[in-house]
Amino acid sequence: MGILDRFVKSSEEISFGRQVENVLGFKPTKISLYKTALTHRSVRDSADENNERLEYLGDAILSGIIADFLFKKYPYKEEGFLTEMRSKMVNRNQLNELAIKMGIKKITYFNKFDNSLKMSQIFGNTLEAVVGAVYLDKGFRQTKKWVIRQIIMPHLFLDDLELLEINHKNRLYGWANKNGKNLEFETIDERIESGRRLFTVAAVVDGELIAEGKAFNKKDASQIAAQLALDAGNVPMSVLVTA
Repeated sequence: MGILDRFVKSSEEISFGRQVENVLGFKPTKISLYKTALTHRSVRDSADENNERLEYLGDAILSGIIADFLFKKYPYKEEGFLTEMRSKMVNRNQLNELAIKMGIKKITYFNKFDNSLKMSQIFGNTLEAVVGAVYLDKGFRQTKKWVIRQIIMPHLFLDDLELLEINHKNRLYGWANKNGKNLEFETIDERIESGRRLFTVAAVVDGELIAEGKAFNKKDASQIAAQLALDAGNVPMSVLVTA
């Protein structure tokens, strides 16, 4: 590598480091970790170049930090309440929205021409990968402080989350049972997109398709279908019940 090439590479790393610092609120030490954490498999197929391994690690770290935070925040609440609150804080939709609000979407490397990615939660997954990178770069104690300061306190309002109903399928089943309707979730399409299996699941009421959702697993796809049915007004909101 020549002097010019080294200069260009160094300038690119400095620019990338500043972008990461602006979004995350601290100066990264191991730049390569964050570059991997912010690289989706749609642009890098190799396991050591994309963020899937870091996503796996960050998912566990984030879940543990949230569990510890809730355990101390609610000393008299039972296990079921704590588990549900953790799910509300780290579910795919929530993490995806958080990542976009934090600006992570702006610095993520992904195939912008892949339409299937528009329906997925790759930015929430990327946020988990970033947590994994922070953990490897700064250690658990600093990662915990960062998660509380940059994610929980500014974005996750516990009073609102306590009232939030996130299981859209349960709400839809509640309406169907109350009104004598037959509700089913059917997989109507399954295909490979960017090396992953993409499912299309339909919410079907009395044989009529009322909404469909797409995701890289059937559970998320059915939740999306139920949410779209509710949001579109295909189900009268006045008769919805909380399951």
